[in-house]
Amino acid sequence: MAFLQVNFFSKSLKRVTSFNALIPLDRFDVPGEKKTLEHKPMKALYLLHGYAGNHTDWVCNSNIQEFSLKHNIAVFMPSGENFFYLDDVDMGALYSEYIGKELVDFTRKMFPITDKKENTFIGGLSMGGYGAIRNGLKYSDTFGRIIALSSALITYNIAGIPVDYKNDIADYKYYSRVFGDVNKIIGSDRDPEALILQLKKENKQIPEIYMACGTEDFLLAENRRFHEFLVAEGIEHTYKESKGTHDWKFWNEYIEKGIEWAI
Repeated sequence: MAFLQVNFFSKSLKRVTSFNALIPLDRFDVPGEKKTLEHKPMKALYLLHGYAGNHTDWVCNSNIQEFSLKHNIAVFMPSGENFFYLDDVDMGALYSEYIGKELVDFTRKMFPITDKKENTFIGGLSMGGYGAIRNGLKYSDTFGRIIALSSALITYNIAGIPVDYKNDIADYKYYSRVFGDVNKIIGSDRDPEALILQLKKENKQIPEIYMACGTEDFLLAENRRFHEFLVAEGIEHTYKESKGTHDWKFWNEYIEKGIEWAI
């Protein structure tokens, strides 16, 4: 298993940024066992962290290295700061463009991975689950499948919030900086439901979606609501609920289930 940290200058972010990469090329074949077949180019998963995390979260807190090797899939883990993987035009930090285009283009040049949409996946947890859904839909020509765990689908909650709004995570100033005018968020390209409706209107292929959320997760209602929206719109998807909360025990279990579903 090749584990790398890559630092490069991102034009989308206008600065040097880092991502971790798992590339299962250097396999050890156990004597007496069937030799592992080498498949090139490899399928690729772009895996996003949650709020307050960074590009080390998945490697430090889950068995993603084992899953990458077991399923022969390259995994790329970027940092999204706390920007929900959205573009901040005023600041000149285009996190959505970075995740949906620049990082994919860069890694395809650097590593022996697929350039086919059907074998290119995006996934994430919590804030990264939102980022995976939103950017998987926005860049539907790039990503064929979306894996979204305990997704922070909070557009429902912050639409129209007053200027004195504050919850346990952040306040009005933060949400309006990240999501833009909160009075216009519903129906915008930051609203996953609006992106689904737009893809349907344009008769474009919608990436396949895998969602999972714990029944004790504080984001369960938001995930159920999006699942029900997909059902109402006739969008084929996989939705899983099981006992669990907003923690790595749940995410470690379901990221492997998601990878198995995707490949």
